Amino acid sequence: MASASEESGPKHHRATQNEKLVIAASSLGTVFEWYDFYLYGLLATVISAKFFSGVNETTGFILALAAFAAGFAVRPFGALVFGRVGDLVGRKNTFLVTMGIMGLSTFAVGLLPSYETIGVAAPVILVALRLLQGLALGGEYGGAATYVAEHAPNNRRGLYTSWIQTTATLGLFAALLVVIGVRFALGEDAFGDWGWRVPFLGSIILLAVSMWIRLQLAESPVFQKMKDEGTTSKAPLTEAFARWGNLKWVVIALTGAVAGQAVVWYTGQFYALFFLEKTLKVDGATTNILTAIALGIATPAFVFFGWLSDRIGRKPIILAGCAIAALSYFPLFSALTEAANPALARAQASAPVTVIAHDGDCSVQFDPIGKNRFDARSCDIVKAFLAKGGVSYGNADAPAGTIASIRIGGATIMAPDPAKSSGADRKAAIDAFQDEAGAALQAAGYPAKADPAAIDKPKVVLVLTLLVLLVTMVYGPIAALLVELFPSRIRYTSMSLPYHIGNGWFGGFLPTIVFAMVAASGDMYYGLWYPIIVAAATVVIGLVFLPETYKRDIDQ
Repeated sequence: MASASEESGPKHHRATQNEKLVIAASSLGTVFEWYDFYLYGLLATVISAKFFSGVNETTGFILALAAFAAGFAVRPFGALVFGRVGDLVGRKNTFLVTMGIMGLSTFAVGLLPSYETIGVAAPVILVALRLLQGLALGGEYGGAATYVAEHAPNNRRGLYTSWIQTTATLGLFAALLVVIGVRFALGEDAFGDWGWRVPFLGSIILLAVSMWIRLQLAESPVFQKMKDEGTTSKAPLTEAFARWGNLKWVVIALTGAVAGQAVVWYTGQFYALFFLEKTLKVDGATTNILTAIALGIATPAFVFFGWLSDRIGRKPIILAGCAIAALSYFPLFSALTEAANPALARAQASAPVTVIAHDGDCSVQFDPIGKNRFDARSCDIVKAFLAKGGVSYGNADAPAGTIASIRIGGATIMAPDPAKSSGADRKAAIDAFQDEAGAALQAAGYPAKADPAAIDKPKVVLVLTLLVLLVTMVYGPIAALLVELFPSRIRYTSMSLPYHIGNGWFGGFLPTIVFAMVAASGDMYYGLWYPIIVAAATVVIGLVFLPETYKRDIDQ
């Protein structure tokens, strides 16, 4: 084992040409994979209309997010499959395979017929393609991070791997720029009709370029040395997960670092985007532009926090980011509402909406098979109307059998009693109720859409930038931390699993979970409890169990 002074390495090490090539090639390839993966997330609203049009609007959007999350669900399995291959046959060839799978799956989404054309086969095939993308990404990240870390000097591992950490944001940024460009070039009507396919189809060019770049790389020197000496693992899965000595660090890495990092990442970069467009009703083009500006401002901080972690350690930066996020999400998202849709913020303050009904008479506004029209009970009629309009509301319990009503400020509107009508008469009664409630909401100042002229764009960008800066704190040092926790012979396998369980499950399912929580409660901020609780738990577990790793020698 090297001494602390030896591990710290030369104080003024300059990256060699080979090290620069390793960082650039690994990062560019990973940017492309994230670009592919996040195109779907950016276009969730369009995809909801194209592939999930057989159910109600609220359910369709949640299902579209669930299909987005499906790609995350299988990432841990991709980590197991490709992590094992990477520890058996090498880092370079493994992430060449993952890139090919990712690129071809993305290209195929651009060719996929819609629900109107081939029916239920469309969402089924879409989910299958998302699963392939998730498997590929499960093997990609661990390979790229391990490859770069094993080329880095010990005292600059945080800095070097932080470039890999920028790739997720840069991939999202690149996807945003492409989507914005195509939207403006074709117009919203053409984009919604067929233009949304262009970013998917164009990814085939990026695939070819990225594959060519990565073919120029040699194998990792650490792996090559193990291979030459015959010390590579013969059973990386068994060594990584069947032996408590290593498995305990997998568990600690997941619960004491990655889980919190993941929810902060997806809240700051993805849920914020969905919140702007879906909840605050800012148009898609404006949402994409403002998000892209914030990403452009904050992205260099990934490298800064990676560099800083080489000096003060990985643990304090990651846990501080989680703690700040847990304390600040409610005020930050409230500020986002005031800046992006001030009319909505004023209406919520002056005329809050309350549903008065017996809890047992109300359903969650989510129907995965599209059979429930939410018109058999008065509470469902009320909540379906509010959910479709994206109106945040509170709940007041009433005695069983009470006909539901909406209180909008000082006005109360009774829902129709579905037991007293059926067929056309029930529909007419529901339509009349919706017209009356809609007029009351409009009179109270609730806007149908965010007014573009009223959006405080600098403040929106500021809030989004603060959210992304929290992402950079937790995400910038995480690759170096994970690489340093595990021995080189099973590193690819060991670090990939906690990373992809954390980011695939805790993070990837976040938009779906959060919107489902909002649909269940009616409160547009209620879903924030999910990332807050996970981030806070990570702080506690990390403080107690997570070791500091930044002075470790990983060449063994």
